[in-house]
Amino acid sequence: MTLDVISALVQTGESETLEFKSTTGTRREAVRTICAMLNQDGGQVLFGVTPEGNVVGQQVSERTIEGLSNELQRIDPPAFPTVERVPIAEGREVLVVRVSQGTARPYAYRGTTYRRVGNTTVAMSADEYKQMLFERMHSEQRWENQPATGWTVDDLDVGEIRRTVAEAVQRGRLEETLSRDPEDLLRGLGLLRDGVLFRAAAVLFGKAERIEFDMPHCLLRVARFRGLDKMEFLDNRQFNGNAFALLASAERFLRDTLPIAGRFEPGRFERIDEPLYPPLATREALANALCHRDYSIGGGSIGVAIYDDRLEVTSSGSLHFGLTPEKLFAPHESRPWNPLIAGTFYRRGIIERWGSGTLKIAEQVSAAGLPPPEIEDDGGCVTVRFRHGQFVPQQPTGMGPVERQETILALLARAENGLTLREICAQLAPHASERQVIRTLATLRDRRLAESTGRGPAARWIRLRSQ
Repeated sequence: MTLDVISALVQTGESETLEFKSTTGTRREAVRTICAMLNQDGGQVLFGVTPEGNVVGQQVSERTIEGLSNELQRIDPPAFPTVERVPIAEGREVLVVRVSQGTARPYAYRGTTYRRVGNTTVAMSADEYKQMLFERMHSEQRWENQPATGWTVDDLDVGEIRRTVAEAVQRGRLEETLSRDPEDLLRGLGLLRDGVLFRAAAVLFGKAERIEFDMPHCLLRVARFRGLDKMEFLDNRQFNGNAFALLASAERFLRDTLPIAGRFEPGRFERIDEPLYPPLATREALANALCHRDYSIGGGSIGVAIYDDRLEVTSSGSLHFGLTPEKLFAPHESRPWNPLIAGTFYRRGIIERWGSGTLKIAEQVSAAGLPPPEIEDDGGCVTVRFRHGQFVPQQPTGMGPVERQETILALLARAENGLTLREICAQLAPHASERQVIRTLATLRDRRLAESTGRGPAARWIRLRSQ
């Protein structure tokens, strides 16, 4: 570092990551600040710069360095800041003490932990200290890597395990194995060790009946509200199941419930019909909720709520490791709260490079011409919020998938020669979109309750007699 670099740095002013001290005579106050910086995002303390930002320097001797070093050694657990001497004038220097975010937080100085608030250093509260200590222990001992007591491989969906491994191998995210044995596959995913099944395996692959009984907090709540608040439900359901099943249920609810938004582009006469919110963005938000939620909260869940003006995806827990909503929309290091679960989602191809999820959401939303997404952390849950801006959606009616199936079967039962897709859509409008009708007819065909005769627009759907 040179005098020019210091002068430029001083021009930025004191902040959470920069503090000025006139001399090392105030080294105790300075080391409190260094302790606070270790507990947050790191930073620098400049000795020889007045609080007003004047670079005056000081005389630095071996005794000066020794006294500063002795104070730095009072930080617990031990930290090793870099100390640099920068000559600025004859016999005068600026001492630059620099630290990165500590790897063993929380740090204490003389028995007290500190944090930065703007350009000031304050004592950390007991709750803040406990939370930071919990995060430090998290890498070794957390809810997801504890034994799933009473669970065996028989309680898991083996087909889902094999699909996950096959996808991971195809994407080059897992070494190919000749074994088809579920225990070997789980071991390769890091979900089984020494014959012990981890809770993460139950969350990812547990059968619905066992999940509902043993882990009822593996829960998805979905709702469609009329208006802008929660006063009136149009649809309200909940699902228990493993993470992959909950993701599929949430995406199905969005497809069935969200209207199609029409827009026009300059130079094109045709209207462009697209989902109201970008499916890739909503899928990323759902996957993040499943990966990063706090499963240790007994009554926790993830939620999907659709209002007239917005979509909200919530998950139990809060942001950790110093992350804030603002930092999530800037390049940031990913430290997933449930790395085993997140790692399996990554291998499956549901999420991509760690730390890029919120950036991907913002990119997709921007490309769709929507307002920027919002993230809110209220301490008890994290909410990702999408707004639809200038789009004017069709009016939701609340007709769910089951009601659509029953309505279509009743229509087909009364039509001796069957009905075309256009005729069915006309009778269900405005309660269901064409896309929803097509999906419902496919479901009825798969259930062998209806079939189509002919091809193209003239094809007619008829109801099949029960066997």
